[in-house]
Amino acid sequence: MFGESSIPDIFQPIVLCYALGAIIVLSILTYSTVVFFSHTPRLHLPSESIYRTNDGGENLGLERKHSLPPIISPTNASSGNIDISIIIPCYNEVSRLKRMLDEAIVYLEEHHGGKYEIIVVDDGSSDGTSNFAIKVANEYKLKPHVMKVVQLEKNRGKGGAVTHGLLHSQGKYALFADADGATQFSDIKHLINYLKQFSNEPAIAIGSRAHMVNTDAVVNRSLIRNFLMYGLHALVFIFGIRKIQDTQCGFKMFNSQAVAKIFPHMHTERWIFDVEVLLLGELQGIKMKEISVTWKEVDGSKVDLARDSIAMAIDLVVTRLAYLFGVYKIDECGRAGKKQQ
Repeated sequence: MFGESSIPDIFQPIVLCYALGAIIVLSILTYSTVVFFSHTPRLHLPSESIYRTNDGGENLGLERKHSLPPIISPTNASSGNIDISIIIPCYNEVSRLKRMLDEAIVYLEEHHGGKYEIIVVDDGSSDGTSNFAIKVANEYKLKPHVMKVVQLEKNRGKGGAVTHGLLHSQGKYALFADADGATQFSDIKHLINYLKQFSNEPAIAIGSRAHMVNTDAVVNRSLIRNFLMYGLHALVFIFGIRKIQDTQCGFKMFNSQAVAKIFPHMHTERWIFDVEVLLLGELQGIKMKEISVTWKEVDGSKVDLARDSIAMAIDLVVTRLAYLFGVYKIDECGRAGKKQQ
């Protein structure tokens, strides 16, 4: 006669063994999947450690080549010898970059003249984006080295371009901003005001469109774009960041301490890199705050809604689980251990 248990006592150890085995197999499969889809950022090529500026006169192509500042590391933060570094990742942006640069240069010359740099990171463009940026610098008669144009030999993705630029920035504050100029550039002052509170510790000011969720800028977007946007937000909430409503706005500013704490450890080089930035901030207890910015839709996005949304979803889940399982560590993507050997 059996007891009250629906499973005979003699079979309970067997059931427990099967359950434990299933859990182990599932864990191994999950871990293996995360490892398979995880990212290792490629090392930069020698040509990507130099930049061009507008020191060749009106004849494009005659500019000298200059070495970028030493790469930032957790023990080697930016010198902070200028106020602001603006990082603009570009991929075939000739048709959209002018508007963004117009707004940025006018504002920076008025409020930070002589104390800023613009680093345009050309992520393997084929439309002459690099030469176009130099041309704009000539139009505004910027002093050489205010505009720095870095040409990546091979496309890395937006995250890779942003990381490359930030790791060579010199500003006390560093902003990465999308090339389309969708965010009103003068809103940079609100981000700076927040970061000024943290002179001796890392902090991040996150440009946010969360306040615009019921405005025409969002409501009038296509049904599929809004569906994918809300789907991504749901995944971010589940697997990523819960305290930040808008993780994907391309307008984020860091003080020099935050750049050194975050970007040497970046693995993700594609669209979802923003989430890893904020995850690294959370894991290290870095102060961060969303700051409302003015934003508008701009045509010409390089995002393929179907393909890139799937890739972003996969990268998001993999990134979160990779930190959870220890596949990703805060060790300069494995380079820290090699330095100590």
